[in-house]
Amino acid sequence: MAERRMFAKSIIDTDAFLSMPLSTQALYFHLCMRADDDGFVSNPRKIQRMISCTDDDLKLLVAKRYILVFDSGVIVIKHWKLHNYIRKDTYRETLYSEEKTQLFEKPDGVYTDHPIEQPLRIRDEPVDESLTQDRIGKDRIGKVRIENTGTKRPRFTPPTLDEVSDYCKERGSSVDPKKFFDYFDAGGWVDSKGNHVKSWKQKIITWEGREKSSGSGQASGTIQIGETKKSKAPINEKGYDDQMRKYIQELKGGTHGN
Repeated sequence: MAERRMFAKSIIDTDAFLSMPLSTQALYFHLCMRADDDGFVSNPRKIQRMISCTDDDLKLLVAKRYILVFDSGVIVIKHWKLHNYIRKDTYRETLYSEEKTQLFEKPDGVYTDHPIEQPLRIRDEPVDESLTQDRIGKDRIGKVRIENTGTKRPRFTPPTLDEVSDYCKERGSSVDPKKFFDYFDAGGWVDSKGNHVKSWKQKIITWEGREKSSGSGQASGTIQIGETKKSKAPINEKGYDDQMRKYIQELKGGTHGN
């Protein structure tokens, strides 16, 4: 494994990267320095603790998709091949071949964990095209067509503060647009459960429901005239008058007693 690593300015000089906390940036550099020749790191949490970074720093790199995480706990640097070019005579293949087969490679060399329009799945060995041309029959072509007909989920685009404000006004929403925007923008548009936001408009509706529930919960704790403490159900006027007379008599009786 090579002892030297490089970094592409096209990645680390962007506003998206520089807007992250310095501790998060430092963690990214340390992960890149300790990655193998394919960009895989088997002990990200050890490195995190070693340089005194927090879990939030690691989560932010995941949320911003600077690193991709596997179920095994191994991570890979997404822009590894933009940062480094490893010579063939010094290249040592990663030990994490199972994780490697789960990746796709974009035309610019960037790793991704979901299929692209023309996926170039990373292979352990080069394929001799002359051996595959005559073997592609109608059945195989049909399978490829079926795989490519799946609908692709539209990519989420974070809104601006103005867009959030306009939507809240349109709905007559009680949600504070700036508070909503600052909350999700600071967290990289990841919700409290750690899931990426798919629809910010749906999140506004969810916030409205929570505020209404909070308001109704406070109101339900008060007892208004015309209601009983036990059932809180309205009573008729005659019942109310009888209740007041009884209450006044009790007060008078208490006064005489004192």
